Amino acid sequence: MLYLIATPIGNLGDITYRAVETLKQVDLVASEDTRKTSILLKHYEISKPQVAYHVMNEAKMAPKLLEKLKAGEDIALVTNAGTPGISDPGYSLVHAALEADVEVTSLPGPSAVITALTLADLPLHSFTFKGFPPHKEGPRKRFLEMEKDSPHTIVFYESPYRLLAFLQNALEIYGDRRAAVANDLTKKFERIYRGTLSQIAEELSEAPIRGEYCICIEGFTSKKTGE
Repeated sequence: MLYLIATPIGNLGDITYRAVETLKQVDLVASEDTRKTSILLKHYEISKPQVAYHVMNEAKMAPKLLEKLKAGEDIALVTNAGTPGISDPGYSLVHAALEADVEVTSLPGPSAVITALTLADLPLHSFTFKGFPPHKEGPRKRFLEMEKDSPHTIVFYESPYRLLAFLQNALEIYGDRRAAVANDLTKKFERIYRGTLSQIAEELSEAPIRGEYCICIEGFTSKKTGE
């Protein structure tokens, strides 16, 4: 069986009992980064062989892992944080496994998207998750434009290197909507910046920017902010 195991997004204590027990029982752990997964495994006194499975080698590794699964081995797929397949490697292997009639199951757990949304102070009845936007400004603006008239809360991931540029582009396209930017979720220095896009951009322009960010932006409404 292929087990998709959600791992902590920051605090190692957030892993589930079921995830720990499953990691102890599988034959192999396929990890986005074996060094980071080793920290998690060592913390819970788990000793299992690992193989690297990431965006640069998944085309080559998926068939190899599939052969092991077809031979009867149980494999756990984990990423650096959160759920495999959500802006991380996983889909190719899951698709191949299901095509080969290999059983696949998912062990739910930590999610940066859901955690950020619950802290954002924005409507939660519906949302659109967009993941990481393109690196370059032109494609990034076109990417943002697709959701300009969407009534749903919009969620993005962004790196520290492009965060301020992203916020400026979002302000240009969406106007000064309410938003929240989450950083270091579940960690000691967890921080949520709330306000309008312009207010958050100004605050972050004077703050140290490091680590990945989860950005939640209010959906389109005919009522302007502040009215």
